[in-house]
Amino acid sequence: MKILILTYGSRGDVQPYVALGKGLKAAGHGVTLATSSRFHAFVEDHGLAFEPMSDALLALVDTDAGKDLLENGGTFFGLASRGIRLMKRMRPANELLLRDSWRAAQACRPDLVVFHPKAAAAPHIAEKLGIGCMLATPIPIVVPTAAYRFPVFPTLPLGGWYNRATHRFIRAVTNRSLRGYVARFRAEIGLPPLPSYDLTTTADGRAIPVLHGHSEAVLPRPADWPDSAHVTGYWFLPAAADWAPPAELTDFLERGAAPVYVGFGSMAGRDPDRLAAETVEALGRAGLRGILATGWGGLRPETLPETVLSIEHAPHDWLFPKVAAVVHHGGAGTTAAALRAGKPSVVVPFFGDQPFWAARLHALGVAPKPIPPKRLRAGPLAAALARATGDRDMRARAAAIGQQIGSEDGVAKAVVLIERYAAARQSADARFPGTEIPCSMPD
Repeated sequence: MKILILTYGSRGDVQPYVALGKGLKAAGHGVTLATSSRFHAFVEDHGLAFEPMSDALLALVDTDAGKDLLENGGTFFGLASRGIRLMKRMRPANELLLRDSWRAAQACRPDLVVFHPKAAAAPHIAEKLGIGCMLATPIPIVVPTAAYRFPVFPTLPLGGWYNRATHRFIRAVTNRSLRGYVARFRAEIGLPPLPSYDLTTTADGRAIPVLHGHSEAVLPRPADWPDSAHVTGYWFLPAAADWAPPAELTDFLERGAAPVYVGFGSMAGRDPDRLAAETVEALGRAGLRGILATGWGGLRPETLPETVLSIEHAPHDWLFPKVAAVVHHGGAGTTAAALRAGKPSVVVPFFGDQPFWAARLHALGVAPKPIPPKRLRAGPLAAALARATGDRDMRARAAAIGQQIGSEDGVAKAVVLIERYAAARQSADARFPGTEIPCSMPD
């Protein structure tokens, strides 16, 4: 079976799909992954065929407006007020993303499409080509539930009706904002218009199966989800066999007590130097050693004490088991890596789903209360670091969750579900053309 994986975003939006693609390839399938061109080498280095998409949407993150959104968009109101300003600038990039997805599908002629929620063209491409599609997401944002709110909304003690209403509201807003793009795209590829837009339903009303790439140890599957929605466990890449740590890093780790890892991925906002300075001071106040990952976000500490090491990058699965705690932005991928390592977190959430994961870690008792980036100061961060590294109960809870996640194989479970869906679809097409494809596949 030839499978096209469509995904888009930062590395956290790409790496889980590379892991999923490797699992599908190991099961004997041909896999092509289409995403931003900046990840070309990363995808091909893992043995997957690659189709490029434009970098235009990601480039907006590097503008002043994008950095303002990262620093002030951590709530629904912050995201809405600042996101609206970007909408007009995003229109050409969004339309290009749809066309890039279609071009990738034409290039590889897949039998099945597996797609990230940002790859909005996928259901329409599947409809045009007469093939199946499955939505795969590391963030539980597409299937409404009364169990928890949509990630960008505040936590309010209003019960399940409020949680479900937030999902419905976002679905309505998404439909309104994207229906113009989708209508033009459908016309371009020769499809009739649709009255509404929904990632979880085909044009003829059938459910699109949804694979959620997180662990039920972190977020249990809601009882009110339909049978078409599955929780598989996290999609982790295998450890890199050819990666070796630099001598400077191994020497630092061996020189003293386990350090604290600090890294915000691509989320450093307008003033990464301030974040670095406050972090270094907080580590000193807490009497802790630290490793600062500069990464894509550009943390650039000018001078560092001997107790703090700056690195560009190290694989999380190698480094996190060796640290005392992880300070991060709350991205789904880094959150998963910290949890799998069994380490407490200190979360500095910027925007999108990050406050949701930050609140979830706090509720699980594996992280102190989150610190918004605008309020990150040495004093509160030092107090949070002291708790994350010194609270025995917090460390024990983190270790227990890590053990449970370590026993799961999310990629293998997702591959089984994908194969079952493809087989069910093929069987239905052969016996009863045009009939419902069963989605209630046993987990």
